[in-house]
Amino acid sequence: METVRQTLRKRILRKKIKNVNVLYDRIVESDLEEFKKNLIGLEFTDILRKGKWLIFEIGDYYLCSHLRMEGKYFIKDDTEEIAKHEHIIFTFEDGTDLRYHDTRKFGRMNLVLKDKLDTVEGVRKQGIEPIDPSLSKEYLYENFKSRKLPMKTLLLDQTIISGLGNIYADEVLFAAGINPVKLGTEISMDECDRIVESSNSIIKEAIKCGGTTIRSYTSSLGVTGRFQQNLMVHKRENEECKVCGTIIKRIVVGGRSTYYCEKCQK
Repeated sequence: METVRQTLRKRILRKKIKNVNVLYDRIVESDLEEFKKNLIGLEFTDILRKGKWLIFEIGDYYLCSHLRMEGKYFIKDDTEEIAKHEHIIFTFEDGTDLRYHDTRKFGRMNLVLKDKLDTVEGVRKQGIEPIDPSLSKEYLYENFKSRKLPMKTLLLDQTIISGLGNIYADEVLFAAGINPVKLGTEISMDECDRIVESSNSIIKEAIKCGGTTIRSYTSSLGVTGRFQQNLMVHKRENEECKVCGTIIKRIVVGGRSTYYCEKCQK
């Protein structure tokens, strides 16, 4: 998401919106007519991010966008035919479109006044980012120690750490040497410290590489990601661990495919 944010900032800022076409209205959680009326004639002045939410700054408003599982942004000429799964189209005065494409239609958009950002529940509940200096071992320990849930599930809880998805949760636990099914009630302060260090270093490296692409993010933004070349366990079932040679295993934790080395993560 950070890579998408940075890419969009280079492509759409200061372009005046001429029209907004909503082809699948369930994606928009705001009043539909107000959503369109309040955006026309304005320009995106910045794009922020909180966890997996993109927050477009536009006039007196924030446009909050969550891509969920399959959402993508395309930049196209406004004369191009609208593709099957392009549901929200922002047309700029320069003849280009920003198109929101979502095969499964799970994505959500919400337009709110800047002082009402906390009314967007998903944004309000976001935890601390992995690269935020305020993420500490003490903070994690307090949030983990009373939870009888597997560590994999807790790392995916966006109200604790904001922005760790399924791939990075596997990689962080491997780097920290923690078994994914270990319960939060069993965690130590030292292990929390290792999670802080691993989360920070892995996410920073992933941002440098443009993120991770498992199912190709094929969009006109050119966001494909190269961090998958650095993965230690995720999607490496039945392959040898790069550290100890043990065969990587795949299990399901909290309904999510989880990859780990049973020797490195006892």
